Amino acid sequence: MKKTAVLLYPQFSEYELSVALSVLMQGSKPVLTVGMTNQPISGEAGLTCIPDTTIYDVTIDEVDSLLLPGCLDIGALAEEQRVVDFIMRIAKADTIIASISSSPYLLAKAGILKGKKYTVGLPKDKLGELGVFETENYSDNVVVQDGNTITARGRGFIEFGICLGKALHLDFNENWYRNT
Repeated sequence: MKKTAVLLYPQFSEYELSVALSVLMQGSKPVLTVGMTNQPISGEAGLTCIPDTTIYDVTIDEVDSLLLPGCLDIGALAEEQRVVDFIMRIAKADTIIASISSSPYLLAKAGILKGKKYTVGLPKDKLGELGVFETENYSDNVVVQDGNTITARGRGFIEFGICLGKALHLDFNENWYRNT
């Protein structure tokens, strides 16, 4: 079975990944954590992770999906062309890409959002200033799926994880995450 690559970078948001990772586990979907280097990476809440591999060493044919958390300061990644290049390499017609909070900025920089509906956890009135978003395709919805691309605002992390599981056709119990 192909893997879901989870891209981690400094100050990644742990909680935004919580439900998505749980859904992947329930669905027996293998996960591959990926960093810019093989050094430990600390999230915004202080959780430190050691990536399984780096953006340079991923075997792209072993991956059918990419999961990107937001981070405390996405601007810190604005000039990290190596991250954008990795996203462009992994994005192919049959790859599911799920991006939450501020990380759709990286997708927009990589050209993945061209012509697609999306949402993002950045101020709507600032999107045009960033020069990478097609503002006419922005949606106020908490989670937006357009083809193989899923975007979400941080507060939609439960719906985001469920949407990813459904897009990957995983067998999981979405009632685990419902408040009913």
